[in-house]
Amino acid sequence: MSSSLFLAGIFGLGGPELMIILVIILLLFGGAKLPSLAKGLGQSVREFKKASKDDSDDDEDGKPDEKNKPGKN
Repeated sequence: MSSSLFLAGIFGLGGPELMIILVIILLLFGGAKLPSLAKGLGQSVREFKKASKDDSDDDEDGKPDEKNKPGKN
């Protein structure tokens, strides 16, 4: 929940503006589609975090992998 408050602070959105945006989203997609949209968004965020964590783990030691060195075929 704190990340949504952080993003709202960045864009200068207050409570009334967020409520209007939520109502518009509800009208556009309907109540039946919202859970599947939220699930898909959550899975996307989870996959992105996993990929970025895996990428940072690979670069943590600062040395290139033996198998990925240039000139090694």
